[in-house]
Amino acid sequence: MTGNRFTAGIILLSVLTAACSDFKPQAQRIAVARAGEKTLFYDQIPNMVPPGSTYTDSVAIIQNYINRWAKREILKLKAIENLTPEFRSEVERQLDEIRTNLLIHRYQQQMISQRLDTIVSEEDIEKHYNENLATFILNNNIIKALFVKVPSNVPNIERVPALLRSTEPTSLAQLELFCYQFADKFDDFGEEWIPLTTLLVELPVTIDNQEDFLRRNRFFETQDSLFNYYVMIRDYKLRASVAPYDYAKNNIRSIILNARKMDFLQELENGVFNEAIRADIFKLY
Repeated sequence: MTGNRFTAGIILLSVLTAACSDFKPQAQRIAVARAGEKTLFYDQIPNMVPPGSTYTDSVAIIQNYINRWAKREILKLKAIENLTPEFRSEVERQLDEIRTNLLIHRYQQQMISQRLDTIVSEEDIEKHYNENLATFILNNNIIKALFVKVPSNVPNIERVPALLRSTEPTSLAQLELFCYQFADKFDDFGEEWIPLTTLLVELPVTIDNQEDFLRRNRFFETQDSLFNYYVMIRDYKLRASVAPYDYAKNNIRSIILNARKMDFLQELENGVFNEAIRADIFKLY
């Protein structure tokens, strides 16, 4: 018994040594465990030992992995021995189907990466948008806005509303400088369209009627015990209206690419099938 433990310790020490280096034996592999006819080699054990682990902890981690591997392999052997022919046949059928689907999927992805045209021009996007306006109806109210959140006790806070309302470039520069010094948050959302709800979660108030709020407010301010909140709404679109082109643009690019991909895969399938007929690989009796 002592000899077996010593041997196991030597093997595990070899595993640890290999796991901590980039050395990979080419001529000979070291067997660590066997379950039935299946052998686990040390180079198959993933490097799962955290840096700085003690030898005892490292051995325990690797031994635990070996035990889990052995239990799984032994359970598989038991299943093979005891499965009824009907179950075994069903397993083989499922495995064959999975393998077939995986091979086909990998082949399709390879062909897509090699041959599919992924360049979508601005003209293609505009054409699709104009020809399918009815499919780009907004489900949410969207806005372009500037949002400022400032502690209530900062100096010169009364300047913020005027700077936000101003259209002068110098005013925006002054606002940016002020917010850089004092604001808890200053966000123009990348000058992109966003759902109104994205902004509303930042405010300490509840807006029951979003449409009425947007129609009545280009500028909005409120406060709580700690902060003043300012919103400048530069543009908005109400739900049930047609989405602006620049809001729908990225989605259209995905739609066009997906349609191309589906057409490409259909052509690939038909081409392979017709080629098989010509080569007498497929024959219908």
